Amino acid sequence: MFTHYLDLSWRSFKRTPLVSILMVLAIAIGIGVTMTSLSVYHMMSMDPIPSKSQQLFHPQLKTMDEGINWWTSNDMPTQLTYQDAVNLQKAEVPAKKSISMRSGFSVHLGDGSIKPFMSQARFINADFFSMFQLEFVFGDSWSLAQEHNATPVLVIDSQLNDKLFAGTNSVGKQLYLDDKAFLIVGVIKQWTTHIKYYDLNNGAFNETENIYMPFPLVEANQYENWGNTNGWKHESIRTFEEKIRSEHVWLQFWVELPTRDAKKDYGEFLLAYMQEQQKIGRFNRKELDFALHNVTEWMEFNNVVSEDNKVMVALSFMFLAVCLANILGLLLAKFLRRAPEIGVRRALGASKTQVFYQHLVEVSLLGLFGGLLGILVAQLGLWGVRITRDYYENLATMDITMLLAAPAIAIVACLVAGLYPAWLVCRTNPAVYLKSQ
Repeated sequence: MFTHYLDLSWRSFKRTPLVSILMVLAIAIGIGVTMTSLSVYHMMSMDPIPSKSQQLFHPQLKTMDEGINWWTSNDMPTQLTYQDAVNLQKAEVPAKKSISMRSGFSVHLGDGSIKPFMSQARFINADFFSMFQLEFVFGDSWSLAQEHNATPVLVIDSQLNDKLFAGTNSVGKQLYLDDKAFLIVGVIKQWTTHIKYYDLNNGAFNETENIYMPFPLVEANQYENWGNTNGWKHESIRTFEEKIRSEHVWLQFWVELPTRDAKKDYGEFLLAYMQEQQKIGRFNRKELDFALHNVTEWMEFNNVVSEDNKVMVALSFMFLAVCLANILGLLLAKFLRRAPEIGVRRALGASKTQVFYQHLVEVSLLGLFGGLLGILVAQLGLWGVRITRDYYENLATMDITMLLAAPAIAIVACLVAGLYPAWLVCRTNPAVYLKSQ
């Protein structure tokens, strides 16, 4: 019976091609606009590391003195001071952990073969690679001894390796950053995460870094960060030593806590750490406070998906509703025009239910055609979004979920729009049209 309904629907399209084309175009435009905004929203809100997002945590410490407020929703800085980050990293806690800091250098090979260019770098600890599931193509991470001794070593990604060494194994070769030589110990696959969730303070949608270096090199060489630095009190900072002893917050810190008990134990450790720091004059507060956010909580806390994005999605669905209102009028005109034909079918034994289902199949087919064409319209819209900002390159795309959602939304929308016209036409009284014949 379903095949018969499909045949009747196709015949109906051919009898009224202009009206059918208008309805398909209306659906396609509505779906195209909707899927453009919905796809961007989907990519922004999607879990960037689903296998570990509930295990990686970013701590916040309420470092300010009593009576001093911060401007975040929970009244805590989103980054850590140097002394807190280093203390947490050195603490004997059975967990993988890593400090993280963004910087950058002029990159060259020291022999004039490559024109120097600027590249972003990230200072981390060795656990960072396994915590964030970075896969090595050549070599491996630096050793703990190299990290503790601030040895001039680094890991580069495959994109930089292709540019400098034509994709060959560059482990053991030297790379110059500004005027200092570093030994390459590993090459990782290019990190193509669509959200820079490990550092939301410096652009959630910026590209990942090409160079990774041991964090102790920061103090050893007095490297400056390329990120945000904030403070809550006036401090005269003229030297690097004064900066790392200050209460300025400028570092990210991540810890891997695979179980609830591990998270609970780490929370107790943070509270004990703050109590110890109080004894030396820091954390001058009556009530100590901290927070632990996993990846998805951290994204929500930092408003990765802004209210503007949510409003755009809502507006696009409203536009789709306007398109459906027009389709509703066209369906009413089309279906009621066929009332004599439906009257004859009813007189020959077709039930109201069969007539109702027949017209729902027809509007579903309209939705399918409109949804498929809407994907093309959405691709055009997403291309327009991509050329507006560089960071939309990985966001303004349609993954398989969105590709399947487009025709599904179109079919459901058309069914909603077609319910009343189908119900109205199935109530046709056969006697009226038989008498008129």
